[in-house]
Amino acid sequence: MNPQKTPGPARGGVPDAGPADRMPHEDDLSLQVTGRPRPGRWLAVLAAALFAVWLAYTVIVNPNLHWDIVAEYQFDGVILKGLGVTVQLTLVSMVLGIAIGVVVAVMQLSDSPVLRLTAGAYTWFFRGTPLLVQLIFWFNLALLFPVISVGIPFDGPKLISWQSNQVITGFVAALLGLSINEGAYMAEIVRAGIQSVDPGQREAGASIGMSNRRILSRIILPQAMRVIIPPFGNQFISMLKTTSLVSVIAGADLMTVSQHLYLANFEVVALLLVASIWYLVLTTIASIGQHAVERRYSPGTAPVLRSRILANLLPGGTKKGATA
Repeated sequence: MNPQKTPGPARGGVPDAGPADRMPHEDDLSLQVTGRPRPGRWLAVLAAALFAVWLAYTVIVNPNLHWDIVAEYQFDGVILKGLGVTVQLTLVSMVLGIAIGVVVAVMQLSDSPVLRLTAGAYTWFFRGTPLLVQLIFWFNLALLFPVISVGIPFDGPKLISWQSNQVITGFVAALLGLSINEGAYMAEIVRAGIQSVDPGQREAGASIGMSNRRILSRIILPQAMRVIIPPFGNQFISMLKTTSLVSVIAGADLMTVSQHLYLANFEVVALLLVASIWYLVLTTIASIGQHAVERRYSPGTAPVLRSRILANLLPGGTKKGATA
């Protein structure tokens, strides 16, 4: 005869809880939840898969796409030279755009109304006019200023002068248009990042005698980077593709050389595919870099960032920076 287990005092004098005394949620945890069948979802997945297979098959077997021409020009020397110009335009324009954006953002947050008005006018004008118009304007700057001089303004003596047509080449005009236009957008991104930092951080830096420049570079900007990096990555990828507009002023970029080639051999679609493949490669590389930088400044790395900022706030770090 098996002894019947009856509720009794447990360790510490607390009686064991029987099945009837357990809380309802304890039994609910053991339930196996099965999902409802969703035929609509499976039909949508099947339709998407069939469409993807049909599209890939159509693109691959279509003889009018001339994949042999694509393979022939994919690593052509002219194409690679245009690819190099595209990369140069992107990198240099982004560096100049970031520099302009940081300066304009600081001017927008200044206590001086003149600086705020100047920065606001710059941002308003270059965000309000199409980039294509700006590129054509810079390329035709000689119509407005035939000679570019350095010297005393207001018809004063000139130290050195150049002919505008010789200075403003297609590459220089593209660089001016892309970087100045990018600076207006970066100014808004940097301003939003700076304003996202707690004002107490600035006060903490000022309380230990740090200058405004060191507060900005050591405390504000490192924390603002977490807000700045994602839109900056989008701007960089957008810049890679925006450089194709340079073709209207013969900027010698990837799109320009592709146009020159298909105007000569009439292989329009094949050369556009060659350019598109390279743009996809560059965009993929930039996306990987953006993901890596975002992880570097992600909230999960906040302790590292916080320790770096605290190290800058320490008296030893301040002393070292002050003597630099």
